[in-house]
Amino acid sequence: MRVRTLTRRGFLRGAAAMALVPAAAACAETPAATSGPVTVEMWHGQTDTGLKVLKQLVAAFQREHPGIRIDLGGGVLADAMLQKVTAALASGSYPDIAYIFGSDLASIARSPRVADMDDVVHAGAQFWKPALEAVTVNDRVRAVPAMLDSLAVACNKQVFQQRAIPLPDESWRWSDFVDTAKKLTDQDQGQFGTAWPGAGDEDTVWRLWPMIWDLGGTIVGQDGRSIGFADSGVQALEVVRQLAADRSVYIDPKPGAEQMYQAFASGRIAMVPTGPWQLPDIVDAGLDYHIAPLPTFTGKPITISGPDTWTVFDNGDRRLAAAKTFLRWLTAPPQDVVWDVGAGSLPLSAESQRLPDWQRKTQDTEGLSVFVNALENSHVRANHPAYPQVSQAVAAAIVSVLLRRATPADAMRDCASAANAALVIPR
Repeated sequence: MRVRTLTRRGFLRGAAAMALVPAAAACAETPAATSGPVTVEMWHGQTDTGLKVLKQLVAAFQREHPGIRIDLGGGVLADAMLQKVTAALASGSYPDIAYIFGSDLASIARSPRVADMDDVVHAGAQFWKPALEAVTVNDRVRAVPAMLDSLAVACNKQVFQQRAIPLPDESWRWSDFVDTAKKLTDQDQGQFGTAWPGAGDEDTVWRLWPMIWDLGGTIVGQDGRSIGFADSGVQALEVVRQLAADRSVYIDPKPGAEQMYQAFASGRIAMVPTGPWQLPDIVDAGLDYHIAPLPTFTGKPITISGPDTWTVFDNGDRRLAAAKTFLRWLTAPPQDVVWDVGAGSLPLSAESQRLPDWQRKTQDTEGLSVFVNALENSHVRANHPAYPQVSQAVAAAIVSVLLRRATPADAMRDCASAANAALVIPR
């Protein structure tokens, strides 16, 4: 999961999911030519940096596969892709490949136009477990891994040194995090120990899931009709409450958390939980920084991985076969490492990680190896159609505790009520 620049409202996402099945089921298959080059329409969703790398890879692919042309388009960034693809499915004119957030896949996969990708995913590179989990819905492989990341804590070494506080390592606990944030806070100087996105979107939520998993909770309970974090959620929110009570946490009210990261780059925030996507900006800011694994409650390492996907839609046999050929090639280690180094993803497989280009990137980038190593102990969010509504309820709980408007117990009670109501709806 990359930093998102737009909020993802539960209403919009719920409406999008509701529109998928009946409209898509009514669509007729687009006729395709039976000979000559085949064109694959790919809605890439990338910013300038990612698009530049993708264009280079597409050019290389087309040289090797003159019978397939990849048409990069879509006109929107990844944040708006769910709504655009939903509208496209409803109209009957949709792409062959689209960049879909992992947390949106379960909603999109309800469309019968989404193609199974088992023969692509299990035919080539041995993807990391989080990447495989992210593209699997109801035991079916519904997409191909596209982008992989994980969560760790970036620390400003200079601020730690000024306060004579040792840098954290893999042994620290959440109680240490809270204490350290308090020690690094200077309200008179406008200095905060840490920060948390407070826009009430997915960026607000996904930092809480590793805490819940560490405490034995799950997003969806065993019955499939209620949340699995009613108790662990209260314990996790207690950390948030302590940070808010100590006034050691900067709350960024805007989507994308740009203010939070700018404040960290300027030295006003001492440490932030973040992903590898933030490393280029940290390096460009000239910070002397340190990356530590996420703290834990139990001492067992754990983090969250937010894989995104290339989702394929069936526009006839020839276009579907061509799309699969391209994605097998794109995610193979030699091409994956080009994408990883240039676009900011972590390697999709251990094979990619071992390649010399990635090893050089790791050696040249302080802390990058921490994010990669964390993949061995990472979890992904539930691929459940009701996840957007569950996430929205959790976001509201977090924000209410951050703003000291509710206790963890009261916030979780309201969260459970809203989330459980979404989970019991037949889908």
